Amino acid sequence: MARAASMDVRPCTAVLGAEILGVDVAHDLDADTFAAVERAYDDFGVIFFRDQTVSPERQIAFSRRFGTVDCFPLAQYCLAEHPEILLISNVKEQDRNIGLADAGQTWHTDMSWSAVPPRGSALYAVEIPAKDGVALGATLFASAAAAYDALPEDMKRRIDGLKAVHSYQAKHAYRAKVSVSERDAMTNEQKNAHPDVVHPIVRTHPITGRKCLYVMTGECTGIVGMNDKEALPLLDELAAHVVEPAFQYKHVWRTGDLLMWDNCTVQHFAVRDYAWPMRRLMHRTQFAGSVPF
Repeated sequence: MARAASMDVRPCTAVLGAEILGVDVAHDLDADTFAAVERAYDDFGVIFFRDQTVSPERQIAFSRRFGTVDCFPLAQYCLAEHPEILLISNVKEQDRNIGLADAGQTWHTDMSWSAVPPRGSALYAVEIPAKDGVALGATLFASAAAAYDALPEDMKRRIDGLKAVHSYQAKHAYRAKVSVSERDAMTNEQKNAHPDVVHPIVRTHPITGRKCLYVMTGECTGIVGMNDKEALPLLDELAAHVVEPAFQYKHVWRTGDLLMWDNCTVQHFAVRDYAWPMRRLMHRTQFAGSVPF
């Protein structure tokens, strides 16, 4: 077991994000060190470790300490020997993408369209595109908790207890409309496998108790018990509010970064300012969460 006596947590902004120094996730962490890491994860929403050398086995093992790690349904984009790791990449082999090239190109939280969304995700930077020595392909994160805190009290009262409809089909249609997407069209089998779900517009973090806005443009298609004429503008207003610059942290990647985000308190967006033959390759794991409340 590795003990990080010199562990240091350095906040990135006033609202979210922290760099953790003095921890090598390639080794098993003792209980106290891991507890400190997990506490930072819950408090800051986004944490990251620089200059890591993390094998697929170690990434899976570390992620598993936060929750059950599942295999991804898109098997063609996973590591063959480690289906728990999804490749986020624009790299092509024999004119075929080896990973998801369009992942994250709209503001979202992962799998909000599922009945039990994942607690969070971990992304390990294997290759980062750069131009003239400047790293490209940054990721933007927005604090849905800080966004809720900043709402006027009358808006908080208005949305208290409301539930939004989250749609897998709407998500993919929206992403195909507004971003570069190379995925095949959804089959009827895929559509039927992921029916619409309903989640609270104001979600409570299961550990910290913080209130968070849980709505995304293009993915939320209505509000239960409210007509669309009123519901859709309200959803758009709330979703736009979450991603205002005041609530954001921009992560500029370095090779060897291991970064984790909390899907309850954070939304994220992948900046696509690079193109093949510039190479970007990330290893992604996700760990199970709980039913939103």
